Amino acid sequence: MDRKLISVIVALVAVLVIFLLIAWIGGAINESLKLDETALLRFLFVIIGMVFVFVVYWLTKASGVWEVGTREVVYMAIGAALYAVFSYLFNGTVFAVPSASQVALRPAISIPMFFGYAFGPTVGFFTGAVGNMFGDALTGFGLSPQWSVGNGLVGMVAGMALLFTDKKKGINTVLIISAVLAAIGTLLYLLNTDQANMMFFDAEAGIFGDATISLFAGLSVVIGFVMVLVVRLLFNQDINVAAAVTWSMLGNLVGIGFAAISDIWINGFSPAVAIVGEFLPAAGPNLIFAAILVPILVAAYSSVQRQTGR
Repeated sequence: MDRKLISVIVALVAVLVIFLLIAWIGGAINESLKLDETALLRFLFVIIGMVFVFVVYWLTKASGVWEVGTREVVYMAIGAALYAVFSYLFNGTVFAVPSASQVALRPAISIPMFFGYAFGPTVGFFTGAVGNMFGDALTGFGLSPQWSVGNGLVGMVAGMALLFTDKKKGINTVLIISAVLAAIGTLLYLLNTDQANMMFFDAEAGIFGDATISLFAGLSVVIGFVMVLVVRLLFNQDINVAAAVTWSMLGNLVGIGFAAISDIWINGFSPAVAIVGEFLPAAGPNLIFAAILVPILVAAYSSVQRQTGR
């Protein structure tokens, strides 16, 4: 059997096993981490997400970006640990975003984006998926394994940049796809500006989860897209930064979109609630962090590479 095929299968199985262990052990330790009656449906979407990863691998298996050796395994462990810790630090109500569910500002999302771009899609997927699952467990607010897979897809898609020998051509394609996805999401917001921010309560003002999603949250994906586009133009001569940021943007649109859409079936949300109430408030700030933090991480990594000669 092909070594790359074995590597991808082992990585996916490892993610699934870790998810099951966290759900089992976490539920035994903390009541709030117990999965409810939607557990099977949540793990069904975990499987769907993993099948998507495998299909992408199969279609691009000729590329060497899927190879996993000892070094990549080490990067997986480091990336997942970093993402778990920083997710824990930034999860919670202090950094809450107006949304239909539990969404927080998460600058840590730059970690799976960077690890995917720097070390490949398999490392990016493992970092995002396992790191997010551990981060949720540490926070103690509850487990959403399908959202962890969505975070894994963020890292995996960021790593797809390595498939293109002509990175500029890949960047232009990604910008077009991202522009279409951002436009669709924003159009849905403009058609549903009355979508409630169900996480905001102010008893004194008579607000009990019925205040509408803020204008910034609704337009955040467009704002993030524009910021990424600016970074792409500013770093026209540094193709690595431009590619990392644009592919990270697409990763967020795909990964967070997958997670939000899954809640149509898991939580019984309407498409408008899933997109306007969850996807936009989560993906938009992520794009902003991609535009700000990913260039810093890529530049720092490039500097280390030059100093070490690697």
